[in-house]
Amino acid sequence: MPSSDNHSSAIPFASFRRSIMTIRTDQIHSESSQDSNIQNLDSFQRQIFARFHDLSIVNATEFLSISWIHKLLDSFTLTQEDFRTLLSENKTLLPKPPSDRLVTEYFDRAIKAMDIFNSARDGVETIRLWQKHLEIVVTALDFTKQKTITEGHFRRARKSLMDLALLMLDDRETGSVFSNRNRSFGRNKGKDHQRAPSSGGHSRSLSWSVSNSWSASKQLQSIANNLIPPRANEIASTNGIATLVFSMSFILMFVLWVLVAAIPCQDRGVQVHFVIPRQSTWSTPFFLIQSRVVEESKKRDRRNSSGLLKEIYEIEKCVNKMSDLVDSAQFPISEGAKDEVGESVNELSSVCDVCKSGLDPLERKLRETFRKVMHCRTEGLEFLGKATEP
Repeated sequence: MPSSDNHSSAIPFASFRRSIMTIRTDQIHSESSQDSNIQNLDSFQRQIFARFHDLSIVNATEFLSISWIHKLLDSFTLTQEDFRTLLSENKTLLPKPPSDRLVTEYFDRAIKAMDIFNSARDGVETIRLWQKHLEIVVTALDFTKQKTITEGHFRRARKSLMDLALLMLDDRETGSVFSNRNRSFGRNKGKDHQRAPSSGGHSRSLSWSVSNSWSASKQLQSIANNLIPPRANEIASTNGIATLVFSMSFILMFVLWVLVAAIPCQDRGVQVHFVIPRQSTWSTPFFLIQSRVVEESKKRDRRNSSGLLKEIYEIEKCVNKMSDLVDSAQFPISEGAKDEVGESVNELSSVCDVCKSGLDPLERKLRETFRKVMHCRTEGLEFLGKATEP
């Protein structure tokens, strides 16, 4: 269970949503009630609520789609930019304990996030490879562009479908067909950087490479560990820095959790233990998103999926339908069979178009997010270093 605060999955989403929305009126505004020298901290938290609230209430068709994931990353980068600005405006507070420790812990989590962003990028490339196989099927069986469809066309389509099925099965078992050559956003594409496995275990690749033993779920859990809301005395002693850093740390972890759930990653899953803080003024949309992701993962036709991304579901449905049609085809093709194949080809073509138009912008957004996280870390460490210089 991702959260000990999560309601039972047996409760219908609509009912859960009504009940969870009541939390908003009962929340304890502990962060705002503490003395704080940080101006705009309340505004920062209101912006978090507003951005993620919009994501939490989208309809089922848009939820976990490529476009929705892009908006999720937009919300994250905007929030991180606000976070970076607040750190800059309050950099004199950062070297004072325990603020220095809290800020350093956030930047340690940012380092661990590098691997997950890279793995998600490789997941996008995985889907792009599937798309190429789908395009072969569409080309082979498109009745509108060929005078006749022969048995040879069906053999070509069947081979591509079989190859695709094997790839998707491999992804379910290993997490990603690109898991052995993960390429960091921060390095040239033409170079393969390898490093001996770290003695630290499964989750210590830190984006130089992702070995066979690397696990997205374990990496996520290492980010989520010890991520607990600050106590009142911590908030007071840090003049609000503790609240600022915890909020950003939680959002980083949560966005990574959604990415791993949605996009093919090595050893992916939703079973990461974390608790959404009820006392935070921005918690409600995160409860809603978490509930919907978990609910989606428990659906019978999604349990063994390579990812919860909406387009992956559409690919799986289209592939299963087209495979049945190709396997049952008899020659000469009847008009009824032609119509069924034509309808399935149109569905495959639509999925290909969505992937073609959405995957490149999503990959660029992942790359941009990765670099912004690293830039924020570099700038923050400079604040800590300069503030401690004599």
